[in-house]
Amino acid sequence: MFGRTGNTVWVQGPWEEIQPSTDVDEVIDQLCPAIMKLEGAAANDYGQEYCGAIYSLGDGTYYASHASPLGKTVPVGASRRKQCTPPSRVVDARGRTSTLADYHSHPWSPSPLSIFDLKNDNQLWFIRIQFDRGCTVMKYLPYKHVAHPGEVYVRRNATWILIGLLQSSLDKDLGIVTPVEAK
Repeated sequence: MFGRTGNTVWVQGPWEEIQPSTDVDEVIDQLCPAIMKLEGAAANDYGQEYCGAIYSLGDGTYYASHASPLGKTVPVGASRRKQCTPPSRVVDARGRTSTLADYHSHPWSPSPLSIFDLKNDNQLWFIRIQFDRGCTVMKYLPYKHVAHPGEVYVRRNATWILIGLLQSSLDKDLGIVTPVEAK
C-alpha cells in the first residue's frame, strides 16, 4: 500500500475507502472521515500523521491513494509537530498516474497549516490539503515558481473560503501567511 524508495515515499492507489469523482472536492471531502478511522489518527499529541495523494489517470476522474504513516520519527509528546513524508509517486496498476495534490492529517485539533506545511521547499504538487482530527480541511495553492501569491483556504459548508495569502516569493520560501478577512 506504501513504501520507501531511498528517501522518497510511494503510495498505491486507488484507496477503496474513497469514491472516485470527476469533482476533486468530492474526493477531498471524503478524506478526513476515512483517515480518522486509521490507527492513532485522532490520538491528539500521541497520534499518527498520515500522508497520501490525489491523482488522475488522465480520464478526468480523481482518486485518492492509500494513506502512508511513513516519515521522520519525531519525539512522542505534546510537540504539536508530527511528520509524514508526502508521496512523490503514486502506483496504480491501471495506468500512468498524474498527481494533483498531496494530503496529510494532524491528530489534534485545531491545527492550521504550519510554516513547514507552507514552505516552498516542501511543495511537490499543485495543491496541498491538510485536515485535523476535527475535520477542519484546509487547502494551500502554492503557485510555486509563479509570480502569484500563494493562497490558503478553509472548507466550510462545501465551499472554499480564502483566509490567507503568501504575498511574495520570500513569503512563499519562508511559509509566511498574511491573513485575509473571510467574506
